[in-house]
Order: sequence, then structure tokens, then C-alpha cells
Amino acid sequence: MNRGQRGKLAMATAVLGLGLLSVTGCGYINPQSTSAHYVASDGTQASVGPLQLRNMMIISAGEDKPGRVIGAVYNSSSEDVKLTIVGAGGSQTQVPVKPNSYTLLNDSTDEAILSSTGGAPGSLVEVSVTEDGTNQNAKFKVPVLDGTITDYKQYLPAGSEPTGSATPTSTPSPTSSASH
Repeated sequence: MNRGQRGKLAMATAVLGLGLLSVTGCGYINPQSTSAHYVASDGTQASVGPLQLRNMMIISAGEDKPGRVIGAVYNSSSEDVKLTIVGAGGSQTQVPVKPNSYTLLNDSTDEAILSSTGGAPGSLVEVSVTEDGTNQNAKFKVPVLDGTITDYKQYLPAGSEPTGSATPTSTPSPTSSASH
């Protein structure tokens, strides 16, 4: 290898080394986004006593309309527990949860309905939750969603209609004229 080739090789090695240092330096300066804990769902989460509430949300057609609470409630105790959810204006619902098991509110035959949502779809409303085993309580915010997302439409409480126009708009039909 001649002197010119060794110089080019040394230069290429130095450039490669600097490039690798700059790429690996990003991980040193910036925090890893995969190490940040977050709720990867539409709902929120909370814990109260032995209960863990996950992906909690309210499905409603409007602010002053009834809303169905959906999500999952896990009871880590060895006792039956009753969860009470209190929403806007004192509206409340109760959910029984068996020991060491979970209850999916969206699959439950006993729907958890609040008589008034207290927030328009797209907003966050504060709810209070209490469990009767240890009598602990907590407050947290849950999103209010409507039937715009097709998967949630089935959870709208019975008898509630969306806040949009109740009558469909009619469009004039084109008239056909035959010309010879």
C-alpha cells in the first residue's frame, strides 16, 4: 500500500469514527421514548384500594345526556368489592367486582350508566371513585367520547341520540329528460 492510499484510508477511518460518535451521541443526550410510561388507549387509568381501573372512558351523545362508563376493573383482593363511580351533578353508578378477577364494563350485562355526563364529547370530566372494601376513594379525569368512532357507537346508552341534526337533509334528485 503506498503512502497516498494509507492517507486516504486514515482519513476514511477518521470520518467513519466521527460519524459513529455523532450517531451514538443522540442516545446519550436525548431520553429514550420507549422508557416513558403512558396509557396507550383512548381511556385513562387509576387505582383505588385493591382496584385497578384501566382504559376508563364515558360514551355519551352529549353533555346533559346519560353516559355509559366502559373500561376494565381488576380486583386484587380476596373479597368481593363494589366500585362506586360518581360523575357530574351527583350522578352515580355501582359496579360489583369479584375477588382476584376483573370486570370488563363494555362486556357487562349490567351497564354502568351515569344519568348525566357533565361534559361534551371530546372533553375530560372528573369522576370520583370509591371502593367499599377498604373505603378508599380517588378522583381522576376520564374522556367523554360519542358514537363518531364506530367501535364506540354500540356503547351509547339506550334512548340517547347524537347531538347532531335529527332530520336528514334531502338533496334534490336530478330530473331525467330524454332528448331525441
